[in-house]
Amino acid sequence: MWPASFEGRLRSWNSLRTQVQGLTPESALLAINSWWFATPWRPYYLHWDDQSTWPDPWQLLNENIYCDVARGLGILYTIALADHSEIQDAQLVLTQDNGTLVLVSARKYILNWEADSIVNTSLSFQNIRSITQHQIKQKYN
Repeated sequence: MWPASFEGRLRSWNSLRTQVQGLTPESALLAINSWWFATPWRPYYLHWDDQSTWPDPWQLLNENIYCDVARGLGILYTIALADHSEIQDAQLVLTQDNGTLVLVSARKYILNWEADSIVNTSLSFQNIRSITQHQIKQKYN
């Protein structure tokens, strides 16, 4: 169940980031993806054209509104700030069909696609825009 209070969400998110440190990359990514799919979903909260005003991780948890872009951004924040030694190349991408995905390990894993799974097959799509884990780490670490 998704925590009702900001403090509860913050504790849960911190626990998630600590938990994934000791997991295999695949298990860590699955846990992160599943955690973010528990969020209350609402369409059209964040837009790629407004990237300069996107909330930081703490604002995102406080505002508690999650469209596909916000959920993907949360996934990327979690991967970046968990700093798992084997997951260092994640990126949030807007695809040509306006889907927002999180790509990890040179597209080996695709998150923000389904709730309880991470896609580890090759999908064919073109990236329109992206933000990388490295960019997030520079901003918030």
